[in-house]
Amino acid sequence: MEYLYIFTHIILIMALGWYLITNLQWYNYKIERVVLKHHKWQWHITYFVAPIVLFHLLPELYFTIYFYLIFMTSFVLWNKKLDKSLVLTGRVKRFLAILLFTTFAITSLCLASEACHSTAVFIPLFLAYGISALLEKMFFISFKHKAKERLETIPCLKTIAITASYGKTSIKNYLYQVLKNKYKVYKTPRSVNTIAGIVLDVNRDLPLDTQIYIAEAGARQTGDIAEITLFLEPEYCVLGSVGEQHIEYFKTLDNIIHTKMEILQSPKMKRGFVHESVPIKEYDTITKFPDNLNVTMSNLDGIWFDILINGEQQHFHAPILGSFNAINLTAVILVAYELGMSIDEIKIAIKDLPQVEHRLQKIEAGGKIIIDDSFNGNLEGMLEAINICTHHEGRKVIVTPGLVESTSEANILLANEINEKFDFAIITGSLNTHLLSANIDDSKLFILKDKEKLQDTLAQKTKAGDLILFANDAPNFI
Repeated sequence: MEYLYIFTHIILIMALGWYLITNLQWYNYKIERVVLKHHKWQWHITYFVAPIVLFHLLPELYFTIYFYLIFMTSFVLWNKKLDKSLVLTGRVKRFLAILLFTTFAITSLCLASEACHSTAVFIPLFLAYGISALLEKMFFISFKHKAKERLETIPCLKTIAITASYGKTSIKNYLYQVLKNKYKVYKTPRSVNTIAGIVLDVNRDLPLDTQIYIAEAGARQTGDIAEITLFLEPEYCVLGSVGEQHIEYFKTLDNIIHTKMEILQSPKMKRGFVHESVPIKEYDTITKFPDNLNVTMSNLDGIWFDILINGEQQHFHAPILGSFNAINLTAVILVAYELGMSIDEIKIAIKDLPQVEHRLQKIEAGGKIIIDDSFNGNLEGMLEAINICTHHEGRKVIVTPGLVESTSEANILLANEINEKFDFAIITGSLNTHLLSANIDDSKLFILKDKEKLQDTLAQKTKAGDLILFANDAPNFI
């Protein structure tokens, strides 16, 4: 029986460590965010606090029964249901290996002394977290230095850094599609926008024959963008639309603006392209945009818009949904023009732009029109997506968890727009259910608590001729 309890003790610590590193990976390995900003605090109680408390309170036999029949069963099922499960990166493997080693070491000491039962759970976790954090910091300094050297070995490399409260990934993708018609271009993949992600990307994937490197810079706190900027030292900086996205981290809009403006601190900056929402003084090296932008048409077939370049009105068409994308494309056009592309070359490239996956991407399937805007999580973009859908003459259905990391007022405004312009709303997750359900008619509302049942729900609730808008798609840990 004693050996079974020792085995159970080891499995308990490894399960707690698995839960801890999973949450750390979700929240960019910031322990304060896991503790203070987690959206499913009840998970902390069920999968971390409760087993530790019961380990100290229950007799060995009763704890063993609870651990295998209740905890481990629910823990395994919880892991299987996650839509963003733990990725076994090198960092994660190192943490788990350190935890296993410290667990065996502490357990051996406890068996010898018989005097540390109460701390036998905490000590391995604390040691593993501390050693792992120190080790990763040392590795990162080395990786960052190596990445800096790699950047400097690429001859005549031009670097473009892009940040914004929203739209930065779209600007990056559109700019890549335009510039690649004339240059050898590489961009950071997916939504990689942290210093750690960029350093890894430079070391592992940046081709040595790249002429233009486009990087996206994100932030959760002051100094994040400054660190990326001083690492990349971009010659061209794009500061897009700024708003209250991630307001819960920055507290005020002023803090967000000042953090985003860190991108203009690049010592090698030749020109910065700054959205008019940013209150910045006039400088010779700064170009404000959009300048005299006029969106002439926006519907389910794309956008048509005019902008002023060198005093001349230029006309553009892009098969991209959303009039707000004309602002993003204005930045793209100005950067491409600055880098040597002619207006005609830019027009041809813009006209043939592919849709960006999950960002107002239009898909037709089974007689239904699907507007996939699942990677868009800001109010302005979601409202624009809703307005675009009003061009559809048939039944309109929206699938959304609402706005994440935003205000109650913004979610209430979103709910009112949904109630006015959609025939049916499927609300996913529990984060904003109370706000959305209070402002959307019961007759057109369906609360979907388990996202695994979304496909079956859509099959039951929608039919041919419907338009279905996927607006934002928060992972189920949010």
